[in-house]
Amino acid sequence: MDLVDILTKDQIVTDLRATNRWEAIDELIDNLVATGKIRPEHRNAIAAVVRKREQSMSTGIGFGVGIPHASTDLITEVVGALGRSKTGVNFDALDNQPVRLVMLFLVPQGQFQKHLHTLANIAKLLHKADFRQALEAAPDAESMLRIIKEASRK
Repeated sequence: MDLVDILTKDQIVTDLRATNRWEAIDELIDNLVATGKIRPEHRNAIAAVVRKREQSMSTGIGFGVGIPHASTDLITEVVGALGRSKTGVNFDALDNQPVRLVMLFLVPQGQFQKHLHTLANIAKLLHKADFRQALEAAPDAESMLRIIKEASRK
């Protein structure tokens, strides 16, 4: 799956308030609850799965990007939320730089190939400096989604 397949305008948080990776993950999971992508009663269990995955190794891949992700049997389709931080979030990233773009996604349990494919597509897109800069400079969620759609067509 590509980024454009799992995001809507409402699943883009243009100004994360988080200062660390745990707060960022919570903020994005709250967005998925608010947008109806995960059920409120599953919120804490899903947060625990993402935190467990993140504790094993930070998903701060460098270049100001974090991609927290996990598999869970509490969803039936791939879901995600994108957060942007103007000040940067301490994500214990590989390059020790603050993370400005956080892409959280969840994959249904047992869909290992889809999980890897989705992670690879997101990482490939976010690895492009011009794409990251365009997302960081975009004035609103609608503009960010338009940038994602254009990049996905290339």
